[in-house]
Amino acid sequence: MLSWENASFKTLVTESLNQDSIESDAYGGICQRAWVEINDQALAYNVRQLKSILSAKTKLMGVVKADAYGHGACQVSQTILEAGADWLAVATVPEGIELRLAGIEAPILILGATDRPEQIQAIAHWQLQPTICTPQQALVFSETLSHYTKAMPVHLMLDTGMSRLGMPWQEAVKFVQFVQRLPNLKIASIYSHLATADSPDQTVMRKQHQRFEEAIDSCCIDREGFSRDVQLHFANSAATLTDSALHYDLVRVGLALYGLYPAPHLHQKVNLKPVMQVKARVTQVKTIEAGTGVSYGYQFIAKKRMRLAVVGIGYADGVPRNLSNKMKVIVRDRLIPQVGAITMDQLMLDVSAIPDLETGEVVTLLGEQGKYQISAEDWANTLGTISWEILCSFKHRLPRVAVEK
Repeated sequence: MLSWENASFKTLVTESLNQDSIESDAYGGICQRAWVEINDQALAYNVRQLKSILSAKTKLMGVVKADAYGHGACQVSQTILEAGADWLAVATVPEGIELRLAGIEAPILILGATDRPEQIQAIAHWQLQPTICTPQQALVFSETLSHYTKAMPVHLMLDTGMSRLGMPWQEAVKFVQFVQRLPNLKIASIYSHLATADSPDQTVMRKQHQRFEEAIDSCCIDREGFSRDVQLHFANSAATLTDSALHYDLVRVGLALYGLYPAPHLHQKVNLKPVMQVKARVTQVKTIEAGTGVSYGYQFIAKKRMRLAVVGIGYADGVPRNLSNKMKVIVRDRLIPQVGAITMDQLMLDVSAIPDLETGEVVTLLGEQGKYQISAEDWANTLGTISWEILCSFKHRLPRVAVEK
């Protein structure tokens, strides 16, 4: 596929834009102001890299919730399944239905809690697999499914220290036995979630692992599976990269799929390639004089005569406003500073170093160009947040364009 900066208008409309993008743009894609590029080859490469550190018995569950961390859930799911992923995980019922409507038949785990009859009926209809966190929730599922002839596979969540969803690990035996006795439900897996797997200090992670092991032992579930029908899973991306003892039957990998590392100390564990690039076009170039204020609040005032470029992307698209006057972008293989407050739909650059810059030229906000690379991790470090949040911030009005390079 072509990247937008090299494509003709005809190619952009007829080839690069998918139907969803066209329908969401009243001008049929004519504006071409900003977009997100998704490298399917890098995504498939990351799957293969991750599978290379798993044993033959451990399957890979790709976490594609939140629209695959902003990458586009349907296309990402198809790509990773073709590359060797075995399962998918989403957070909500609608996310799972979206994948089914796209023709995806792989098993899909819903990580979030669901307990309303209409949700349960939708889960059954679309052949999704829910997480069960409490006996009360399990009872609602069983009663709602009383007229179904086939038992629903369910996944029991234990809280080993995350203090979020799940039954306390000390109550694992009663929980498992209760669900086993209910009609219409079949335990497909037992799992827990780690709170500090991305920390170099493994004290808490080891404590959670010990608790998970004790819970499994108390339920008389051996390491080869409970009658081979119940699977065990515990590891997120960080734990998958940290220790094979945490892999069990499945690993739930999110961030690493998309080519980013959960923590700096894990960079050497496996080679990953970033999947997403965010690009926009220059919409106007002007010269401003010394003393001229730029954007709302005049957070930036020109100290000398300078060239200013306006770019068609802003905080409504997912570029954090708190990056104002703190970020750089790549233009013509140069790092260029952003100036002034980032606005809802636009931001400004000091392009004095490129006096012949023209309207329509491409700006790389996240991604690689020439010798420079800007990552979601760079933005996260500047803002004191995490790369997960950066990736999930890019809004749907930015079309996702698949590229190969």
